[in-house]
Amino acid sequence: MIVDESRPLQVVQPFDFSQSLRFLGQFTPAMGEQVINPRSLTKAVLLNGQVAAVRVSDSSAPDSLRLDLFADVPLAASAKDALQDRASFFLSLDDDLIPFYALAEHDPNFAPIVQQLHGYHQVKFLTPFENACWAVLSNRNRMAIASSMKTRLTQAFGGAIVIDGVVHHAFPEPQALLEADAEDLEQVIGHAQKAGFLRHVALAFTEVDEGWLRTGPIEDVEAWLLAVKGIGPWSASFVLVRGLGRMEAFKVPEQRLIDAASRLYGHILSARDVLHLAQDYPGWQGYWAHYVRAAMT
Repeated sequence: MIVDESRPLQVVQPFDFSQSLRFLGQFTPAMGEQVINPRSLTKAVLLNGQVAAVRVSDSSAPDSLRLDLFADVPLAASAKDALQDRASFFLSLDDDLIPFYALAEHDPNFAPIVQQLHGYHQVKFLTPFENACWAVLSNRNRMAIASSMKTRLTQAFGGAIVIDGVVHHAFPEPQALLEADAEDLEQVIGHAQKAGFLRHVALAFTEVDEGWLRTGPIEDVEAWLLAVKGIGPWSASFVLVRGLGRMEAFKVPEQRLIDAASRLYGHILSARDVLHLAQDYPGWQGYWAHYVRAAMT
């Protein structure tokens, strides 16, 4: 085991790492996919076919976390940089929440949620590809069944690394699903249509630059997602917000959010009502929705 220790991960304040750990420990789509301790998390990741792991820990420095990298073979400098970027983006460490919190001061229902979650930067799916696959697996499906499908998919086509005697599994990269036998993929998840959609998603993500997905014109990125077979309007909005951090892209509220917002605001809301409330947070609609879900469910 090769360990590259003590790389700093810069954070934008306000930031509370304990909020990140608490959310990830309760996040159903990633349940059991990382080891969480009171001051750290360890998670496996595949990078161009090589399995590695990142451990993010509290640091004594006020504006940074500590990043340790693990691999069974030496990591190139470019791979180390890519893993550092992946960890930072996963935890949304660059998000400046001050403008969002300022908007919340004018919302007496939501302001207590900001106090409850103060310093919480959105924990994304580790990769937008994983997010898109989860959208396919969970759409019109029970959460427990979708989670089981994802676990089997990861164990069959992903990677694994052992750290401190614990096996950490990494979600597969797009190329692995493309190279998998179609019948094997269908058998692993037990659903022919979703297996087909996963292959379409995998093909699309092998042909796109993630940097463009993160920063390209939002309308173009949304159109690209909608052109992928198996990705509809809700899934596109979901990936834009939860996989790419495009917080202005919140357009299609799911029922769990509608229910949570109804409880928070004290009366039954429709999807249109939820979108109307989100308009009070221009540029931050996705964060508002994420905070409501995180606090109320």
